Amino acid sequence: MAKILQLDPHVADLIAAGEVVERPASVIKELMENAIDAGAGMITVEIKGGGMTYMRVSDNGCGIAPEDAQTAFLRHATSKLRDEKGLEAISTLGFRGEALAAIAAVSKIELLTRETGTDEGTSLSVEGGTVKAKTIAGCPEGTTMIVRDLFFNTPARLKFVKTDKAEGAGVSAQVICCALSHPEVSVRYIRDGKEECHTPGDGRMDSCIYSLFGREFAGGLLNAATSDGDVSASGFVSTPACARGNRSYQFFFVNGRYVKSKTLQAALEQAYKNALFTGRFPSCVLYITLSPCDVDVNVHPTKTEVKFLHEHQVFDSVYYAALSALENERGGAEIKLSEGTKELLHTAAPANVSDISAYEQPNRGVIHSQPNPGDKLPRAYGSPGYSNRAPSAPETYVYKPVHDNTKVSYKAQDENAAADDGYSEQNLLESSDSPAYRRFVGEALGTYILAEKGGSLWLIDKHAAHERINFDRLKNKMQVTMSQTLIHPAIVDLGREDTALLTENGPLLDQFGFSVEAFGETALAVREIPSEIELDDVDALLGEIAGILRHGGSPDDGLILDALMHSIACKSAIKAGKRSEPLELEALIDRVLSGEIRYCPHGRPVAIELTKTMLDRQFKRT
Repeated sequence: MAKILQLDPHVADLIAAGEVVERPASVIKELMENAIDAGAGMITVEIKGGGMTYMRVSDNGCGIAPEDAQTAFLRHATSKLRDEKGLEAISTLGFRGEALAAIAAVSKIELLTRETGTDEGTSLSVEGGTVKAKTIAGCPEGTTMIVRDLFFNTPARLKFVKTDKAEGAGVSAQVICCALSHPEVSVRYIRDGKEECHTPGDGRMDSCIYSLFGREFAGGLLNAATSDGDVSASGFVSTPACARGNRSYQFFFVNGRYVKSKTLQAALEQAYKNALFTGRFPSCVLYITLSPCDVDVNVHPTKTEVKFLHEHQVFDSVYYAALSALENERGGAEIKLSEGTKELLHTAAPANVSDISAYEQPNRGVIHSQPNPGDKLPRAYGSPGYSNRAPSAPETYVYKPVHDNTKVSYKAQDENAAADDGYSEQNLLESSDSPAYRRFVGEALGTYILAEKGGSLWLIDKHAAHERINFDRLKNKMQVTMSQTLIHPAIVDLGREDTALLTENGPLLDQFGFSVEAFGETALAVREIPSEIELDDVDALLGEIAGILRHGGSPDDGLILDALMHSIACKSAIKAGKRSEPLELEALIDRVLSGEIRYCPHGRPVAIELTKTMLDRQFKRT
């Protein structure tokens, strides 16, 4: 009996639909792109709930001929590609002929369309990929597509659908991307009967940005542009002062197509390398234009990932566009938006735009300091070859201040020994295996603790050690996370999708000491934060948490919880580059040199040992 069989066409269609249609936002993306390709000057998007039960996209484009209406829902049916040569230079947003077929396979669709210049339109009803009815209808020029009951015939897919709020936020994010991609198209977005945004469609990037994000965001942008003839980049980048805690406000468009590209992201952030603190990210709305022959947009079913023929050239284009904008600002050059937006900035934000100010304070910098490479590197604590034999008897050590007229130093003493016994030089030079002596020497570079134990000098990464302590506490739930209530709530602007995601996971945030609530559509009002977290780190930390939840999966998953605890432990740890109190550092010395802590949560060693023998060899004393 044959074991390999060809799938039923219906099953194959459902599998193909899963590649294109992941959620309501996927449907909206495909329908809006079809409308733009049809030459629409106006697009109206309406959803109810999160879009699962009702979505409508209307446009004033060229419409569909009656004889083509039914064909449009067949797989690989398209008006934009004729042969393989067309794949070499794709200039339209849709071209694969999969969108309508994929959507129709997992929903119920009503189509109303009329070609420009004709008297009659066409009404078509499709359910689960099957045409149920086709009639002549009176309707406006253009196309209206109504999609109902998404995934009605694939119950397994419904298990992975998020709440209406989260799915609606995903649709909002997609509408914004499509509106930004073509500022010459007026986009109106209605959610549950309320108009969320309405772009003017005047072809100006700045006025489109203003209508979508409001005065605060638009006012923090700099003009950015560069061109070498073959590749050009233009648009806006944020000032360093307006950097954010995540990358949710980075928008890249290649030949009018919204894309996600690590190359473009890296180019942008490289330009800000010496202008931003660690954990802060620039925002941008950048349009990259190049020959269609030099970019492959057919590498992913959703067409959001692309490949560049000349990647370095594209990288340089974005890098120098952003860098020149920053240098102009630092040089005192006057950077202006267009006159229309300049006038808008002096007026109140339109009623349909949520004008939310993000709580923006840069966090402290981090000094990264590592040993220089060489043939005689010190051994990392816990690495192969390192001896960490346990002492034969329990040890108890106390640190007692020794005063003179100029300074206070600390030395370790056996609690049972006389306070004035002291230690001879021979005692201080005992082998590294001896656990009988510990002394806090000092702090170097604001990052490393210097401690002496037996005959060795130890360098301890204070941030990594403290991060491990915090992570273990969270992991083992040794104590309840304490919260501090803020006198004034911190307003953190994370964008629609991340805001909805964090609001939906409020109980999880409560578990880690946060108390948040929605503040408009794009921001959170943070009322309580973990007691160990500094206020300056809140927006960056919440941005990290949103990113983990967005890409990771269920909040109950062990790996997701570990990732969340990593982020919180890192942000609550002692900062490298910041001087610390000696007693605070002594506590870390005890935990590290006792063997309790060896690695940070990411697996890096927290301490290295420099034995007297190693030092003598370096100073040619042997």
